[in-house]
Amino acid sequence: MNSVLLYGEAEGYIQSLERIPLREIGSPRWFGQHEYTEKLNMQALLHAGAKQEEFIKDLLVSFDKVPTLVHGMIVVEIWKQKVLPIICRLQDFSPKSTFPLYMVIHHEATIINLLETILFHKESCEAAGEAALDLVDYCHRKLALLAGRCARGEVPVQDRASNTELSNMHSVQELQKQSSMLEFEISLKALSVLRYISDHIESLSLSVLSRMLNTHNLPCVLVQLVEHCPWSRRSGGKLEKFEEGRWREIPVEDQLKMTKLDGQVWIALLNLLLKPDCHRKYDFNNFNKNQLLKLRGFLTEVVIDQLPNLADLQRFLSHLAVTDPAPPKKDLILEQLPEIWNEVVAENSGKWKAIAKHQVLKVFNPSESELRKQANRLADTYNLDVMESLIPEKPKCGACGAAGAKRCSRCQGEYYCNRECQVKHWPKHRRACQLMAEATEKLQKELNTKT
Repeated sequence: MNSVLLYGEAEGYIQSLERIPLREIGSPRWFGQHEYTEKLNMQALLHAGAKQEEFIKDLLVSFDKVPTLVHGMIVVEIWKQKVLPIICRLQDFSPKSTFPLYMVIHHEATIINLLETILFHKESCEAAGEAALDLVDYCHRKLALLAGRCARGEVPVQDRASNTELSNMHSVQELQKQSSMLEFEISLKALSVLRYISDHIESLSLSVLSRMLNTHNLPCVLVQLVEHCPWSRRSGGKLEKFEEGRWREIPVEDQLKMTKLDGQVWIALLNLLLKPDCHRKYDFNNFNKNQLLKLRGFLTEVVIDQLPNLADLQRFLSHLAVTDPAPPKKDLILEQLPEIWNEVVAENSGKWKAIAKHQVLKVFNPSESELRKQANRLADTYNLDVMESLIPEKPKCGACGAAGAKRCSRCQGEYYCNRECQVKHWPKHRRACQLMAEATEKLQKELNTKT
């Protein structure tokens, strides 16, 4: 198995993780944290995929860095909402490439991906501590937005661009398009994170349970996801589902198979409705009852055969339809409140435009030497051989879609199953290949000259 980090390296990276202010997003200090987080995420994925000892998870728990990850993710979320729109509107913002901005946006996806990997384990959820409340709020924001956009028909219709295409982004419009696609993927990761929190809800504070059931009414949000199923669509009369980071056409014989995302939403519903603590706390009023009863139409024999525990949910809903459950049990507790979002917004309130101008001037308009340094560090972080080992299936041929056994020798960014397909695809691939190869050759010459 390829390895990104040795144990000692991972320990050093995790110890150095810190809470960085929103104003410093994009700075060298911030990009250092981004690099560490990317490598930790890759190593965690490698361990989980190979079912090996997950020392990344153990170290994050031991050094109490799970709350730090949650903080970094929410800071970027706030930056996207408050600062990025101002940057894009500034008249003097005319970057040679918007790729550095995209890397900031991508940082949120990296952290939610790492959290998805480690929060499968009970001890990681417990290690979140008070930040679990902020994480629940974060997941609610993402899932409510996802459900709303799907209801309005605003789910992205294209896959995210390749690394070669991303490195050549020059316009704000291209950045916004890729950001929208990435936001969709982040929301799907938030669904998995929410499911894992619900798995271990007994180990978390009563405030987390109250926030999930009463403040945000997450069971009803999940019902909307079952109804609209954002990860499934019809395109040209054919069924496509979003799996492993891309839209895939589903053969007729597989169209009734439950996807991982289908399973996550159903398991989260099982936990939030049937676990004793949740059942006692949830308010089964007329509105909530009517929303939940919509699920009966989706609990077919085919679905229950694939996830037998759903038979318990089916029985519960049948009982709910003819009874009025007792009012929720209300304990007198001192309820905790999430802090990260409010603290970051309060700290920077009224300064958003100043922060945007500062970052455009100092961060997102780097010199040639700074760009070279960033390119070198990113090339080291996104090692092609390691990235390939993270892909759950073999790369696809750029021409016919079959398994791609060989990579373009010039740019290393496109795969083909044979020479014939490579020649056939060359007219489409030529421009991207040339740009990538020229950039690599230029960088290598500059490095040789420097050394």
